[in-house]
Amino acid sequence: MYPYDRFDQNNDNAGWDRDNGTYHYSYVSRPESVTPPPSAPKKRRGRGALRVIALVLCCALVGGASGVGGAALYGALQRQEKGTTTIYRNDTPGTVVNITQADGLTPMSLSEIYAAYADSSVCVTVTAPVQQGWYQYEASGAGSGFIISEDGYIVTNYHVIEGASTIRVTLNNGEQYDASLIGGEELNDVAVIKIDGVTGLKPVVLGDSDTLVVGETVCTIGNTLGTLSFSQTSGAVSATGRSITFSDSDRDSSNDIVINNMIQTDVSINSGNSGGPLFDSYGRVVGIVSAKYSNNGDATAASIEGIGFAIPINDVVGIITDFMEYGYVTGRPYMGITVYTVTEDDTARFGWPYGGYVNSVDAGSCAEKAGLRMGDIITAIGDKEVRSSQELIAAKNGYRAGETAELTVYRGGEYLKLTITFEEQGSTQSAAPGAPQGGQNSQSG
Repeated sequence: MYPYDRFDQNNDNAGWDRDNGTYHYSYVSRPESVTPPPSAPKKRRGRGALRVIALVLCCALVGGASGVGGAALYGALQRQEKGTTTIYRNDTPGTVVNITQADGLTPMSLSEIYAAYADSSVCVTVTAPVQQGWYQYEASGAGSGFIISEDGYIVTNYHVIEGASTIRVTLNNGEQYDASLIGGEELNDVAVIKIDGVTGLKPVVLGDSDTLVVGETVCTIGNTLGTLSFSQTSGAVSATGRSITFSDSDRDSSNDIVINNMIQTDVSINSGNSGGPLFDSYGRVVGIVSAKYSNNGDATAASIEGIGFAIPINDVVGIITDFMEYGYVTGRPYMGITVYTVTEDDTARFGWPYGGYVNSVDAGSCAEKAGLRMGDIITAIGDKEVRSSQELIAAKNGYRAGETAELTVYRGGEYLKLTITFEEQGSTQSAAPGAPQGGQNSQSG
């Protein structure tokens, strides 16, 4: 090891010796040992020193926390710039739904109603022949319904199955069955169909539609749009006792059917919901929903959100029972004629009065016995004036089978008075799948 530690650059003797051609170096000797200076005597730390240390520690802690917070903020900003998102999750338990039968005493939640009666609701699909000129084809349609008995009786709207050649029912479990029409009528837009070969079905519980109050919660389960099967929608009763006009673009407006005492609701009711059950807050069926009605015949009202209608169950429960027991409505008056409305053009052209023009008379019917003939124009039944075929049917339905009424008839330029005793409309006059429904502007009575 060299006894020198470093080159002394400040020594004047260092440099080149030009005479001898040599270079002289100068070094500083490294001391063998260095004795450190004596340290100052230690002083005893007092309270002041402890305060200083505590202050330093606090500053360190605060500084550290600030550093961590700053780092976290910087990291969050970096994540935000990169487009990342923090997702927070919890372990909230799922809702437990109690499946109970409606007892009319215990309010039920919407989820409880659905759990209890989704299996009582059905989807209805139909096919019907359509004639366009010389071409005929099968059209399809869809609606809803609800099970009324364990052995397969189902309630739906008449317009859902009107003119149908086939009726098919789908249950909530996916099973499908062909159904037959037991009875139906256009007047109240109600029909009863039945599926065979199945037992143990769960029927709904009927309630009292007369007890409904505005603001009460109601809901329905149906085949929304014909594709979204077993959908539940809910809302409230908006009004009761509404008079609703049933319109059809294929009919003359004078033949529109008016149904009174309808339930108005803001439950979402769309095409495909027709025929479904309207449940009250106790899980009881208080109405049959329909997507075919518009208020006062205004077609645009059907597309307005928050306006739906249902037929009160109290108004049709007797009809449903009659269909199930007899296949037709007992006591319903029947005349045995087909009529159409005398239009404004008819009155201008032929000088006829407004009324129901008799297009045909069934042989052996009470109309024939009363003396009615084809070509007669009925202008009144009893004290009710008749200006259209629809008004004639409505006036007739104010009587029971077996009752007698006086008809005012225009024939050959003069008015006659005829007395008729109404017959009972039996199963032979009930609508059947595929049966013709009459021509435009024509009705049967």
